[in-house]
Amino acid sequence: MEKKNMDEPGTYYLDKAEPNKGCLLALRNIILNQDPNITETKKWGMPCFCYKKKMFCYLWTDKKTDKPYLLMVEGKYLDHPQLEEGDRTRMKIFRVNPNEDLPIEIIVSILQNALDLYRTGTIKIKA
Repeated sequence: MEKKNMDEPGTYYLDKAEPNKGCLLALRNIILNQDPNITETKKWGMPCFCYKKKMFCYLWTDKKTDKPYLLMVEGKYLDHPQLEEGDRTRMKIFRVNPNEDLPIEIIVSILQNALDLYRTGTIKIKA
């Protein structure tokens, strides 16, 4: 039997209970399908998605509500009514209800707007 490396990004999802597990896996799939330059890694114990090796977004669950959310690294540049800044200065989060259908159009819109920051050079990428 093959032993799983717990540092692999995919292992984060394995210990989640439903409906969070399915919700997070769906979000992961949506993120990875936005651009061929997006890669997944693990930072601080959570799935981190990078665009050309630059941190782009994270998936996590709220410690109080246990609901999943998408954390946008450069959220301060994104203007969307459903993104929450909270007490963060740089990042913003998009909360997701795992018991409802994902608002895919909104998620894709936020992700594409964020990717455009990297593509246009607003967020610098090392060559």
